Amino acid sequence: MSNVALPDAEQLLAELIRQLRPRVTPETGIVGIYTGGVWVAERLHRELGLTQPLGTIDISFYRDDYGKSGLHPRVKPSQIPFDVPGRHIVLVDDVLFTGRTVRGALNEIFDYGRPASVELAVLADRGGRELPIAAQYVGATVTVPEAHMLALAKSDGGILTLALERNA
Repeated sequence: MSNVALPDAEQLLAELIRQLRPRVTPETGIVGIYTGGVWVAERLHRELGLTQPLGTIDISFYRDDYGKSGLHPRVKPSQIPFDVPGRHIVLVDDVLFTGRTVRGALNEIFDYGRPASVELAVLADRGGRELPIAAQYVGATVTVPEAHMLALAKSDGGILTLALERNA
């Protein structure tokens, strides 16, 4: 859709880094949600110089529509390779929309223990919430036309880009 100007994903990433830098410590846990959230989390983790290993989660089994969507050949294993209880965690996703993905991610994080806090960082917030969930760190708020989704892509060189895709 040529009439919709999308922000540069790399600039949004730089904005997230700027917002997070004064708020995180080397002990902060970063957890990315597959797939786009993991790409963003990998970059944040590296740029912020965090010492805890990066956590990744796939919320497929925690989705409230899991049973409706048939076979799930792309479910990835979740890995949180640090102690969750008492830790400050930044949960990272690429696009915040309804809030259902974040709800699933929070459920999974709490299966690992009770963190001291969980803050949400997203590259883009497109509005349209169905649950009372808000991000503390946002690269940009983006208006997305109805019947479209905002999709994050990563090039072979690791460059992130945003694109509009028509919903199936």
